[in-house]
Amino acid sequence: MACAAVNTAMFVRTLQQLSKRNYSASLFPKITTHYTIVPRETDLRWKDINMERYVDETDILIIGGGPAGMSAAIQAKKLAEKHGKDLRVTLVEKAGTVGSHILSGACIDPVALNELIPNWQELGAPLKTPVTEDKFAFLTEKGRVSIPIFKGMPMYNHGNYIVRLGHVVAWLSEQAEAAGVELYAGYAGAEVLYHEDGSVKGVATNDVGIAKDGSPKVTFERGMELHAKCTIFAEGCHGHLTKSLSKKLNLRSNCEPQSYGIGLKEIWEIQPEKHRPGAVEHTVGWPLDKNTYGGSFLYHLNEETPLVAIGFVVGLDYNNPYLHPFKEFQRFKQHPAIRPTFEGGKRIAYGARALVEGGFQCIPQLQFPGGCLVGCTAGFLNVPKIKGVHNAMKSGMLAAESVVEAIIDAEINSSTTIGIEPKNYTDKIKNSWIWNELKAVRNFRPSFHSSLGLYGGMIYSGFSMLVGGKEPWTLSHGGADHTKLKPASQCTPIIYPKPDNEVSFDLLSSVALTGTNHEADQPPHLTLLDDTVPVKKNLAIYDGPEGRFCPAGVYEFVPLESGDGQRLQINAQNCIHCKTCDIKDPSQNINWVVPEGGGGPAYNGM
Repeated sequence: MACAAVNTAMFVRTLQQLSKRNYSASLFPKITTHYTIVPRETDLRWKDINMERYVDETDILIIGGGPAGMSAAIQAKKLAEKHGKDLRVTLVEKAGTVGSHILSGACIDPVALNELIPNWQELGAPLKTPVTEDKFAFLTEKGRVSIPIFKGMPMYNHGNYIVRLGHVVAWLSEQAEAAGVELYAGYAGAEVLYHEDGSVKGVATNDVGIAKDGSPKVTFERGMELHAKCTIFAEGCHGHLTKSLSKKLNLRSNCEPQSYGIGLKEIWEIQPEKHRPGAVEHTVGWPLDKNTYGGSFLYHLNEETPLVAIGFVVGLDYNNPYLHPFKEFQRFKQHPAIRPTFEGGKRIAYGARALVEGGFQCIPQLQFPGGCLVGCTAGFLNVPKIKGVHNAMKSGMLAAESVVEAIIDAEINSSTTIGIEPKNYTDKIKNSWIWNELKAVRNFRPSFHSSLGLYGGMIYSGFSMLVGGKEPWTLSHGGADHTKLKPASQCTPIIYPKPDNEVSFDLLSSVALTGTNHEADQPPHLTLLDDTVPVKKNLAIYDGPEGRFCPAGVYEFVPLESGDGQRLQINAQNCIHCKTCDIKDPSQNINWVVPEGGGGPAYNGM
């Protein structure tokens, strides 16, 4: 009888445990199947799969085919030829075609291009629109207050060019290939490799042929290893390899956490009579409140059709979880000073990308045994100028100089580590106009954090320009962006107007314009460290902000089948690789990793 009672009690406990487990599974269904979270070593489905990687050796490896990476590649080959060295320079780019993941305003200063390729005009570089008109304004809900721009001010744009940066980068890739650079588009760097002494060895590209449930498909192929004497990381804003590299090598120990913005952009074909090629307009103010940093740009391109690029930037240090950057952008276009430009026009492209805004205070350690950081990976955007391309290109050129010098030196004096460190790269940056530029405007962005918000920031920025950026103090950003969100209970929901489908639009029709495509049967590359956190914390405390800060509808809270509560659904196929989720998630539970190479947006000159 006693044994029967014990068995009955055990049976009841087992039922209770199973019931609890099933409840948990229904409330917190499994979302993340990616091998970076779910180890293959414990998965029997991978037991007999060949995991050997093919290895290739190069001299200089460059990760990322943006302005910084392309400039580094071109300069490295030029310098190798100058020194009589046959150095192999290899560049890998995750986009299927070079330039198709690039998104920027963009109004660029040609100072670095003049240095890298002095005859760029003869070679047909796609810089067709010199700035002819420069305007800046503060918007109220119904009005517009002009703010004068004088020569020498950061926003003075005469001498610069309005471009479609993806086209510029594609042109740079042609110059790089002509110089002998080996370019591999559609190959995503998935993992940083290290030598036994801790120096960087190179990267491994992503595996392909993995099913959505994390199992190997019959088409599975292991990624390859690319080993280099030195690796230049040019991933752009918040690169996922750089993120892991920074943690392992502690590259951010002597700087503030990086601060970011999200930039949303559209390209429109407008009525010819409204078109002013070379015109540049920027605004601050409405629809954002005084405590939310951001602003807009409107650039008139000089192309065969009357095109304009319109964009809106929101600082990711905003505190109201109900703020929806995409809907702020759509609302902005309804302003009486903005809407007339687009009436009767046609929207032909949309996209979004995070951008680095921290500036001087947030520059990490730039070099290390086996590699260095360049461009927006290092955080070289000049915020008040709203420009980073010239600094990205120059940093890539300086990195190439340092790397080539270090490789040549290592032939004479053996390197102290297996991976060669470009030891004079940081000094080259500090002695360049990049450093002087960023130091002079170091307090511009953090000055907006006062109780006066936008007004205080504008007043302080005016003062800083008067003293030439030489104030003896340095202001702080006050912590990482993900720490700035307030609980939903402390904030007021924001009611956004419905799109009119003439000037403003819904999110999904916008994402359709990005050309985004991912292999459907692959593990979601938006991985969660803990699948329960989105509901237990983000939804419970912040009312699910990931459903709003994502500019592509990737994150969606949907009702449970039981009707009792909600669950998070990740529409990974929508991802446009902006990295906003990895930055702004208040729980830091989202870790963006690369999907299969070639996936993502297919921008045409964004």
